[in-house]
Amino acid sequence: MDIALAEARAAADRGEVPVGAVITNAEGRVIARAGNRVVETKDPTGHAEMLVIRAAARILKNERLGDCDLYVTLEPCPMCAQAISFARLRRLYFGAEDKKGGAVENGPRLFDQPTCHHRPDVYGGIGEAEASRLLKDFFARRR
Repeated sequence: MDIALAEARAAADRGEVPVGAVITNAEGRVIARAGNRVVETKDPTGHAEMLVIRAAARILKNERLGDCDLYVTLEPCPMCAQAISFARLRRLYFGAEDKKGGAVENGPRLFDQPTCHHRPDVYGGIGEAEASRLLKDFFARRR
């Protein structure tokens, strides 16, 4: 999660919402890392999770990432949660809850839906204090 937090800080430095993500293989080796790039790329799908899933799939030459784990600093939104399911990621570790836009423990709770293709093991609250602080500081500076 430390690497994901570093990616979140780098995203904030670029003027992006500070969310960072990392995908590791079964042995814990980092496969890919990314931070939000929505503003930079002018792409609403430029969330850290989407970018890191795309990068890991390219690197591993496989659309299925079943032996991989995702670490992300913020609870994934519906778009990212669905991509996590489609990628068949083994585990999801996330930092801060997102009561407004999250889709794992809040909102639609995508992985609890009967139509969900794949449910990763989910562990929330990892690095939550730092992830929450980064988000709060970012939005406080923008107001």
